[in-house]
Amino acid sequence: MTEKLFYQDSHLAEFEATVISCESASSGVLNGKKGDFYSVELDRTAFFPEGGGQYADTGVLSGVRVIDVQETGGGIFHVTESPLHPGTTVTGRIDWEERFMKMQQHSGEHIVSGLIHSRFGYDNVGFHLGSENCTMDFNGELTKEQLLEIELEANRAVWKNLEIQALYPSEEELSQMEYRSKIEIEGQVRIIVVPGYDICACCAPHVVHTGEIGVIKLTNVQRYKGGARVTMLCGIRALKDYEVKQAQAGEISAMLCAKENEIAESVRHMKEETVNLKYELAEREKKLIDLRVGMIPKDGEPVCVFAEDIEGEAMRKLMNLVLEDGHGFCAVFHGDEKSGFRYVMGSRDTGEKDPIDMREFVKQFNSKFDGRGGGKPEMVQGTAKGSEPEIREWILEKAGEAG
Repeated sequence: MTEKLFYQDSHLAEFEATVISCESASSGVLNGKKGDFYSVELDRTAFFPEGGGQYADTGVLSGVRVIDVQETGGGIFHVTESPLHPGTTVTGRIDWEERFMKMQQHSGEHIVSGLIHSRFGYDNVGFHLGSENCTMDFNGELTKEQLLEIELEANRAVWKNLEIQALYPSEEELSQMEYRSKIEIEGQVRIIVVPGYDICACCAPHVVHTGEIGVIKLTNVQRYKGGARVTMLCGIRALKDYEVKQAQAGEISAMLCAKENEIAESVRHMKEETVNLKYELAEREKKLIDLRVGMIPKDGEPVCVFAEDIEGEAMRKLMNLVLEDGHGFCAVFHGDEKSGFRYVMGSRDTGEKDPIDMREFVKQFNSKFDGRGGGKPEMVQGTAKGSEPEIREWILEKAGEAG
């Protein structure tokens, strides 16, 4: 049995221990590292192994990097990048900033889960402490308004700087206790108590006082598997998130020439202006297309249009209007000879001439002008390269022959 120093002192960042065993673990890629790995067991350790929704500590053992820690059968095994000789004494140093960050998140989760359980009766059915944020899954739905209330109460628990207790009750004492637990636990049960807020079975290390959490920020709530998934940031993560959002708000403020606390209203106003401008542009585009169509002789002959001021969906609208005007074939191009052209082509039955199968037509066109595209028998679209005179001449000649 490995002595678990992280339970004796959650703030212990450096320790000495004796190597009990060292075996080859695996080869390949592990936690982003590539190479040969070794499984090292110590007689005592401050490294917390993966468990309870919290990923393992990392650090070094006498200069050898520890990239993962797992517990099996009462033994704690450190996955290292180099071997360590059994019987030797090693100095272990955990990555303290990472450990403290994880304790901030986990202790914050206990407060939030305890509050949600006591107020709404929901159970925490899933907890994941990820590399960027922390998520908690509850078996009941929560509104954003309810989440704000929980967030305020959770931070009041932080401000009280309560001492977090770790208890190891006997079976008889445990039978008399009301506590949260997501799974059935065999053997000695460890109970984490945040006085007045939560009593929960937990295997992970926690901060000593709630004030160490710093701040609890609940950033999102969404429906998830019939319940709710809450996203949370605590302490240093919440501070970094605020720094990023403050910087972004500052940039947006400068671009909009608005105060930071008024940027949402400025964006809303800009959105309304954009909608109005899009409507005006669409109306003008429609008039422009009508003018273009009006300039084309109504003789039923194939039509080829190169338009610098008409692109995208408007090209298809122009083509359709030309076909509706009695022409059996129409091709519309937008672009230039340097960067290439986008095209839309179509054909219809005029009563006098059969429609052209555009799929076969565009195969020949693409082959001639390094084009790419296709579509249906009545319409095709794509891109091509070439000079405007050559494309126009080829299109009108081939369309005339096919029609």
